Amino acid sequence: MTAEQLQPGPHNAITDVSGVLVGQVERTDAPYLTGTTVVHVPEGAVAGVDVRGGAPGTRETDLLDPVNSNPGVNAIVLTGGSAFGLDAASGVMRALEEQGQGIRVGAGERDVVPIVPAAVIFDLGRGGGFQARPDADWGREALAAATGGAVAEGNYGAGAGARAGGLKGGVGTASVRLADGTTVGALVIVNAAGSAVDSRGRLYGDRYGLGEEFAFLRTPTEAPPELPGRIPGMNTVIAVVATDASLDKAAAKRMAMVAHDGLARALDPIHTLLDGDSIFALSTGKGERLSVTDPAALLRLEGIFGAGARTLSRAIVRAMLAAETVDPPAGKIISYREAYPSAFAAE
Repeated sequence: MTAEQLQPGPHNAITDVSGVLVGQVERTDAPYLTGTTVVHVPEGAVAGVDVRGGAPGTRETDLLDPVNSNPGVNAIVLTGGSAFGLDAASGVMRALEEQGQGIRVGAGERDVVPIVPAAVIFDLGRGGGFQARPDADWGREALAAATGGAVAEGNYGAGAGARAGGLKGGVGTASVRLADGTTVGALVIVNAAGSAVDSRGRLYGDRYGLGEEFAFLRTPTEAPPELPGRIPGMNTVIAVVATDASLDKAAAKRMAMVAHDGLARALDPIHTLLDGDSIFALSTGKGERLSVTDPAALLRLEGIFGAGARTLSRAIVRAMLAAETVDPPAGKIISYREAYPSAFAAE
């Protein structure tokens, strides 16, 4: 099956991967412009992570190293609020503890330690107040909202205050069903120092669309808009890629590593000292685990890893297309749609 013949899952979202739920909460009333996105895996998932940005804000990533004993995760938190936003993961942990989800440490129903890694973007002050940021309650609310259906894109969850190269960023998601029936999905918060748009006004990643997914886009005729300069440190792209294939921890780590190619294809520059780019990978499969040391598994693994990177590029495009202009007290952030309306002439 060629790339042109591949199709998204029914929701074209990370939730097309069996066992993956997504919940989001955001506030956009001044002085807020921020939010939290939770990827919940109620049955658990093997996980890996790869951090390449120069200014990351993360939690519990060491547990995911393949040489460490932790078997998997219960949820991943992607959130605004810079390092303060990591508090959202505490709310998710407490809610999962009440549900008895986590590593069992005692005989009691709630004697568990939920494993909830997290990563943050810098969006402090974008709504007008540097103290207006997510806390533990936001994580709890996002977890409670988690479902397996369609995922809201653009100015939702951790994408509420996101910005990419001066344009409005946001949350985006996509999926693909491979020829062997494996599903791969991605969810991203686009808040990059770099741009998603090339010198012609085209979105870098639109060439990775499946079938007619982005066929309506045209090269814009407008001159590039005047955008605010980059503010050092106020950036970062964070993402989750997932598959229902059964991967071991080393393969999940490798999936996260390769997925960074999806960022590099859709954003330029990427992995700067002003970003904290971090990608988590999840495997929800329960069968015999594919290993990077098994020669018989290599072709299948490479197909999954490549699909993760391409799906992440598509998710970035979808985030930029869904994002809407905001005009908070801290200053207007215009969307790609407002900046380049002629790109949609054939939509």
